[in-house]
Amino acid sequence: MDIDLQQLLAAAIEFGKAGGDSTLNYFNKSFDLEFKKDQSPVTNADRESERIIRDLINEHFPEHGIIGEEFGKENEESDVVWVLDPIDGTQSFIHGVPLYTTLIGILINNEPKVGLIYAPATGEMVSAAEGLGCTLNGEMCRVRTCDKLSDATFLSTEVNTFDDYGFSTPFSRLLEKSRIHRTWGDAYGHMLVATGRADIMIDPILNLWDAAALMPVITEAGGSFTDLQGTPTIETGNGLSCNTILKNEILTIFSE
Repeated sequence: MDIDLQQLLAAAIEFGKAGGDSTLNYFNKSFDLEFKKDQSPVTNADRESERIIRDLINEHFPEHGIIGEEFGKENEESDVVWVLDPIDGTQSFIHGVPLYTTLIGILINNEPKVGLIYAPATGEMVSAAEGLGCTLNGEMCRVRTCDKLSDATFLSTEVNTFDDYGFSTPFSRLLEKSRIHRTWGDAYGHMLVATGRADIMIDPILNLWDAAALMPVITEAGGSFTDLQGTPTIETGNGLSCNTILKNEILTIFSE
């Protein structure tokens, strides 16, 4: 299969905008809310967004596979697999907070090569492909050069998840060492790292559809995306985005 990363990136931008923009028909308006078996929320906006993106993939790339949060897997043995999270940060969405995003990651032979984070309500789109750099709304962007934790802005999503997954002690130590902590979380927090507006974003719990877009975005912006053991992976269920200068000190805190 002939794979053109530039073509895939352009398609991800087009498809992600179509799916993401559909959520604006419901944001701060009427929507249907349900809770899954794990008590995580889902809305008709999530489902409509994913369906739009799936239909576009199937129309333009029928040989590709898809893994999506809402509608599962199809043709997952393909060399090229699109990984979709139609609304990352559904809690933000349902509370009228504009920091939710639409995520698209593209795996090539199981490796994340293309990533897109789109925040429809704020109009911000970060996109990247291996070797092509990372852009914010079409302009190249980079992680911030910050060489001291005492100067760093540290982001997370839900503080209690650090305790739930056994990271309460390193979380407390990182709070003490960093300059400021805020919960501008979910994928929007990783976007802030990629665009140099924050320095550290940590998720103690990530699904594949949460993580697949993040690695290409952060690495192409000159940063580091690893799990909390320091492995560059989207498979182990947690994630750290930061610049390469701070990475080792942060990972040391989480290993002690």
